[in-house]
Amino acid sequence: LFEIPWIETSYHGVITENMDTVLLDPPLVALDKDAPVPYAGEICAFMIHGQEAPFEAVVLNKTSGEGVLRAKGLVDCETQKEYTFVIQAYDCGAGANGVSWKKSHKAVVHIQVDDVNEFSPVFREAVYHAAVTEGKIYDSILQVEAWDQDCSPQYSQICNYDIVTSDTPFAIDRNGNIRNTERLSYDKQLRYKIMVTAFDCGQKRATESVAVHIDVKPVCKPGWQGWNKRMDYEPGTGSKQLFPKMHLETCDGPLSAVRAMVELQTSHIGKGCDRETYSEKSLQKLCGAASGSTDLLPAPSASTNWTASLLTDSGRDSDLIFRFDGRQASNVPERVVPQNLTDQFTIATWMKHGPSPGLRAEKETLLCNSDKTEMNRHHYSLYVHNCRLVFLLRRDFTQVDTFRPAEFHWKLEQICDKEWHYYVINVEFPAVILFVDGVTYEPYLVTDDWPIHPSSIDTQLTVGACWQGGEVSNPRFTQYFRGSLSGLTIRPGKIETQKVISCLQACKEGLDINSLESLGKDIKFHFNPAQSVLVMEGEDLESVNTAMAKVSYINSRQFPTAGLRRLHITTTVQCFGEDICISIPDIKAVVIVLPPSEPWITIAGSDRLVKPSADLRGAMGVAPFKELRITSTVTKSDGVPFSAVHRPGVLEVMHNLDYCDVLVIGEELNPEHESLEIHHSSLIGKHLDATNSTSGISIYGVDSMAHYEEALRQVRYRNWRPATLTNRRFRLTCSELNGRYTSNEFNLEISVLHNSAPVEHVNHMAVQSQYMRPVHHPLMVHTLNSHISGTPPAATVVIVICIAALVVIVVLGIYRLHSTHQDGSKREEDGAKDPKMDWDDSTLTITVNPMEVVRDEEDEEEEEDDEQAGDMSAESGDSDETEEEEEDEREVKKEGKQKSKLEWDSSSITY
Repeated sequence: LFEIPWIETSYHGVITENMDTVLLDPPLVALDKDAPVPYAGEICAFMIHGQEAPFEAVVLNKTSGEGVLRAKGLVDCETQKEYTFVIQAYDCGAGANGVSWKKSHKAVVHIQVDDVNEFSPVFREAVYHAAVTEGKIYDSILQVEAWDQDCSPQYSQICNYDIVTSDTPFAIDRNGNIRNTERLSYDKQLRYKIMVTAFDCGQKRATESVAVHIDVKPVCKPGWQGWNKRMDYEPGTGSKQLFPKMHLETCDGPLSAVRAMVELQTSHIGKGCDRETYSEKSLQKLCGAASGSTDLLPAPSASTNWTASLLTDSGRDSDLIFRFDGRQASNVPERVVPQNLTDQFTIATWMKHGPSPGLRAEKETLLCNSDKTEMNRHHYSLYVHNCRLVFLLRRDFTQVDTFRPAEFHWKLEQICDKEWHYYVINVEFPAVILFVDGVTYEPYLVTDDWPIHPSSIDTQLTVGACWQGGEVSNPRFTQYFRGSLSGLTIRPGKIETQKVISCLQACKEGLDINSLESLGKDIKFHFNPAQSVLVMEGEDLESVNTAMAKVSYINSRQFPTAGLRRLHITTTVQCFGEDICISIPDIKAVVIVLPPSEPWITIAGSDRLVKPSADLRGAMGVAPFKELRITSTVTKSDGVPFSAVHRPGVLEVMHNLDYCDVLVIGEELNPEHESLEIHHSSLIGKHLDATNSTSGISIYGVDSMAHYEEALRQVRYRNWRPATLTNRRFRLTCSELNGRYTSNEFNLEISVLHNSAPVEHVNHMAVQSQYMRPVHHPLMVHTLNSHISGTPPAATVVIVICIAALVVIVVLGIYRLHSTHQDGSKREEDGAKDPKMDWDDSTLTITVNPMEVVRDEEDEEEEEDDEQAGDMSAESGDSDETEEEEEDEREVKKEGKQKSKLEWDSSSITY
């Protein structure tokens, strides 16, 4: 009887992945007690059962029973780390053919697959992001994590991380936690980028490093963010948002209300704002103010010399500003002082004033009417005292000698804030109302006094101080003013309306809010009258941010003053249950108004007119500027001038003018026999006035260029004794914005053509040429009359000679005409607006046959329109030629009469 083979009950094996040999413990050996019987005592096979294990057992030695366990293919640890199966040993039985083989019991085999470090660590994220607040040290800013596909703990675990980027203020631990090693600064660096790698426990490094972005945030500081310190403003672009992306950071503070005040500071510009800087008189007419005001601070001139000694500050866009430093004052001449002050009158002025340290007890007088001599009574005055404005009015004793209101006091911040304000005092005695920048203020104090008893003492009106004429040994000024004044006027007999006052002080620039309808209902806003201060209040932070983004700057002037405007924003935040819990820093910014395209005002027209003396003697005289044209062009940023007239598609620059002056060049006009004037009817319907003198005429007022053209074309020059006059020259200039922009100097010359008295037509032998018409000869009027009687027969030969001379002269005249026409054509080709049809006779001398009798004077008036349309005239020849013509007259017979004057008909000329 044969025995069954014997093997161990369990085996433990180890195989390295990707290898085929399994190391078993204990070794695979089968024993059979039938040995040394052949076959029965030998081991023929090992059989594996279960799990479809990828292993096979091979007998190495049948006699000893030794075997080996091998893998049938590559074993992958990452696929399966362990295998368990059953193995049995078979002996050879009766023979090697497998008949009657006996099998052992089943033994359990456990095989562990050993790992090979074949995979590198890989990071779980492609990029890591984190943010830190400046100035803080963190234990861990963020954690990076890598993993490994290897199956064993040794090779699959990450044992270390490392920062690849050098010189960074960060460190990383073995768990992937990144921390900063020093305090970070937002101002120094806003963002860091570092590269991090990882190692598994087999020290295999990650194939690719990972990028870590760390943003540095500033310490949360409450305040406005997202605004620019400078905004550029292009003239003519309307309203422009100042802070389109601005928002308020409150650092998550629990707020209940926000109040923001935006202030536009323009104290450095003229009278504290960009206004149209026309003269005070022009502005009053524009605003519809009542006439009859007296300007007590006019520009210094020959007729207004009392302001010549005062300090002026006129370098600010033509605003005329007078500065008083406590030493300047001026007496207003008696002829200028308004005499008819009644119970109704208006005093107006621009004033900039600040406190005077150490001099608070001093009165500072703007305007004062006091006794000139003997006494020192103040009849009316306007002064500042301790930053209060006081108006004194003491009327003469008339009917009732009773206490009456005499001093009116106002206490306002504007009086000493060192800013420009427009003050208007309307007196309707006993009521006195003050307007400051268009807002009314009642006096807070009115004191009564006795009326002044009438006396024969003359009064003195002064500006900048008060005249102390009596009670002192030397009359002098006292109570000097310290500040700046402009446009100080008195209008007697009438008070100004609030509408006119608002117009006079209206500002052309200011703050604005775009699309008011889109503001939240919980937003409250308020502008001051000049729209230089805007206050907004809201409970919701988002609504306040939306409202601030709509705050805009606007300048409606066509040619604004270029330069900067300062902006100042102050903000207060209210929290629940507290007054002010968050402090918001103030904002200071500037608006830069870019230079406007400056206009070039051009005056063009005929610069030389030839007129017969009869026209000058006429009741209407002549209109020198009948063909005048005024245009305006601007220069683009590239320096190329353009005009709508010459370049279609470009809008013509239209704007107002404020004065045009016609000056007489040479001797002044002699009022005994000549005048330059414009009829009042020519100014009706226009905002224009005119003044004239022997030196010229001035048309002034803010009005369109078209109205100025119409008015200038109506200017008439008349000379009722032109016998000795050969020419008159005039110069015309025009201005916009009080001289800020001036036109070219347009010079015009009127030449006088002296006409002869009628003479008889005595000869047809000298037929006049087709090139010219009969003409008056200025120097032969007397000669023709004195030699008109019989001519000696011996003069026949002389007549023939004269005719020949005449033909030569005519040919020369035609040649000169041809040359002049060519010159005129050349000027026309060079771009002249109108052909110069008036004849330039400065060098031309033409002698015409005097035997043609002149027309009578009725036709001369009919010829005037033809001359203005372009007929060319010439002056007379010299006396030698006249004598030859006198000889001709002695031989001719009397025939029909014909009247003429020197005239060229260019329509019949061919070249």
